[in-house]
Amino acid sequence: MGLFAAVRNKGFTLIELLIVVAVIGILASIAYPGYTEHIRKAQRTAIVSLLAETAQTLERHYSRSGQYSDTEAVVTPVPAGNDYYSLIATRDEDAFVLTAQRKPETLMAGDTCGDFVLDQAGARSNPNSNSDVTPRSCWGH
Repeated sequence: MGLFAAVRNKGFTLIELLIVVAVIGILASIAYPGYTEHIRKAQRTAIVSLLAETAQTLERHYSRSGQYSDTEAVVTPVPAGNDYYSLIATRDEDAFVLTAQRKPETLMAGDTCGDFVLDQAGARSNPNSNSDVTPRSCWGH
């Protein structure tokens, strides 16, 4: 073999790398919105479950004490919420209202379903929601 024998290049050319980066960018731009919507649906389901669970806990409290508000003998704590929603319970002797408010600066802050409200009669609503959403799409029923 001579001094100037052909050297085989190993690796990728710059053009090949740019094509791969472009393809990955296109796939990510298609997949990311679908992924975030999937996470939003999962978080809606999680907060609806937490509201139903808390309502059942307050109904058990009512069965034991005869009222929804805490007494000296029976105290029922209410969860604070989760990573995306703050749970606020307004309770008196005859009624309760559970409100799940979206936390600012989270993925759910701009969610179309807005906040979630559930009362002792089972009435559900979504204050601050977009006008084109239905309770079924937000509450899952």
